[in-house]
Amino acid sequence: MKKKTGTAAPRTAKHKAVVAGRNPAPRHPSSASPPSASSGDAKAEIRRLRTELAKAQARIEQLQASADTDFLLEIANRRGFERELDRAIAYIQRYQASGALIVLDVDRLKPINDSFGHAAGDQVLKAIVAVLSRQIRSSDVIGRLGGDEFALLLWNLTETDAHAKAATLEQDIDRLSFVFGGQTVRAGASAGVTVLGPHSEAGRALEEADCAMYVRKAQRRHET
Repeated sequence: MKKKTGTAAPRTAKHKAVVAGRNPAPRHPSSASPPSASSGDAKAEIRRLRTELAKAQARIEQLQASADTDFLLEIANRRGFERELDRAIAYIQRYQASGALIVLDVDRLKPINDSFGHAAGDQVLKAIVAVLSRQIRSSDVIGRLGGDEFALLLWNLTETDAHAKAATLEQDIDRLSFVFGGQTVRAGASAGVTVLGPHSEAGRALEEADCAMYVRKAQRRHET
């Protein structure tokens, strides 16, 4: 006689809970995290930030350039020239190059300012810078050290060539004439030279050229 097979036991509430745990119901859409900004908005923001950064960098470069430039004459001021001189000497020391430094002082600018005003003096200075600019190469540097004193950084010149260049500059500036208040006036200039080499130092080189300029100025007084 066959045994009766028992019927399956009814599912209890506990069993239903386990099954329900294995197959959780999907979350309601309201419980999902909010969507992030679109990629288009992010790219636009990146472009905006890059534009702002470029403007800031351009402004910084403009301010740096103006800090190193003489506003009236549009050449390097003392700060800018000394920076270029430091770089040149570092290059000369590293690569055994050569150069010369000329310091040039306008002889009669103060009497012109006193007699005809600073606008006349400014006109003289601009004419002198034009002369200097025509006499140098694009790799050379002109700077205004202050007032009526200029400096020139000239590459690859021997001492003889540097003195010849200084004499040419003096002659060209001596030829300049100006008419102020119906009077013809001349300014003139005196130039001192020092040669730059591997053992040069910027401050010392400027002092040497400046001293040579004052010696030359005294000589020119005796010549007239």
